[in-house]
Amino acid sequence: MTKEVEAVYEEGRLRPLEPLGLREGSRLKIIVVTRDDAEVRRTPAETLAEIAALPPEGEADGFSGRDHDSVLYSQK
Repeated sequence: MTKEVEAVYEEGRLRPLEPLGLREGSRLKIIVVTRDDAEVRRTPAETLAEIAALPPEGEADGFSGRDHDSVLYSQK
């Protein structure tokens, strides 16, 4: 079983922020991915606003998704 949960590291121990549904004594393999505070506090709306604020693709870019086939298949 694979399950992704958020946890907090406190006093030398990891504390999951939701129940894991495991039997007492279960052995686990843990992969730790740290997150900075700004990433944790960002809401989905804030993430979407950040994406919306990206500049639109323009002619001055020199490369765009329009060039996809020519790059992959050497078409000009």
